[in-house]
Amino acid sequence: MEPYVDGFVKTPVGFVPRVRTKPLRSDILGTITTRIGVDRHDYKVIPGLYCVGAPTPESPVLVTANYKLTFDSVRMELDNLNAWILVADTRGINVWCAAGKALFSTEEMIFSVRSSRLEEIVSHREIILPQLGATGVAAHKVMKGCGFKVVYGPIRAMDLPEFIKNGNTADESMRMVTFSLKERVVLIPVEIFLLGKVLAITILMTFVLSGFGPDFFSLSAAWDRGLAAFWATLLGIITGSAIVPLALNQLPWRMFWPKGALTGLVAGILCALTVSGTSGFLESTALILWTSAISSYLAMNFTGSTPYTSPSGVEAEMRQGIPLQVGAALLALIAWITAPFMG
Repeated sequence: MEPYVDGFVKTPVGFVPRVRTKPLRSDILGTITTRIGVDRHDYKVIPGLYCVGAPTPESPVLVTANYKLTFDSVRMELDNLNAWILVADTRGINVWCAAGKALFSTEEMIFSVRSSRLEEIVSHREIILPQLGATGVAAHKVMKGCGFKVVYGPIRAMDLPEFIKNGNTADESMRMVTFSLKERVVLIPVEIFLLGKVLAITILMTFVLSGFGPDFFSLSAAWDRGLAAFWATLLGIITGSAIVPLALNQLPWRMFWPKGALTGLVAGILCALTVSGTSGFLESTALILWTSAISSYLAMNFTGSTPYTSPSGVEAEMRQGIPLQVGAALLALIAWITAPFMG
């Protein structure tokens, strides 16, 4: 039995697990490790029907995803409430992303209701879905498919108690998507952590390429020039994955790739000035282009976490940004390799 299960509630179709509304040490540890990218693709709960408190046939039914961070965010806001929690199988993906991937879908809602035999447990015919899942669900088809009316709840789980108290009515603030500083900061650790393998390979390659010159290969050049390339790479990662989300509201333009390019350009110039005593024009140019390309590319990772851009807007941004990023990276590579031969 999972540690978050705290007993069972008897229903006409069998026993339903009752889950805790207070986090355990294992929940806190799991949240921390998932936030930095450890086992985030396998952090999920078994789909099905759960409950909190002592629900009755009249209690509300809240639908959520089986990504455990999402599941936890819902159950931990339901202290002192009696409710059913219907967990859909989204392959361990959060509601917003699962809706876009056709996993939090009309068909999944119908299947979840039917497989849990929900019509035998509750006397009403309503299920409350998170608003961010609306893009994947056709409410009228759910009604036709399983007989349950879809009611869209608030965007944030923290508003669920007030929403239920108000008779399943959401005010304007509950419908508004935000991307506050706190919400942006939470995303930074996982973005950086997931770059570990790529960073290691990139650094190894830059050190090797930095050693080639008129004498074919020089260990001292590999170290000196490779160290400069390392700092440029690191600065590109920091600016794209941390500075852009932190300074999002202060940076110009709506699209993310130019925001990253700008912060990367500034970081690249600072890097080039720092090593100006040992680098020529070509090498300095390469460092600036390289840092800008990395920062611009990584900044686009945040397009899927924000209300700034629609799915079509994300695709449009990628079509504009990626060719420029690839071009800048190739020019940087060419300039870096040829620089020792131009002295």
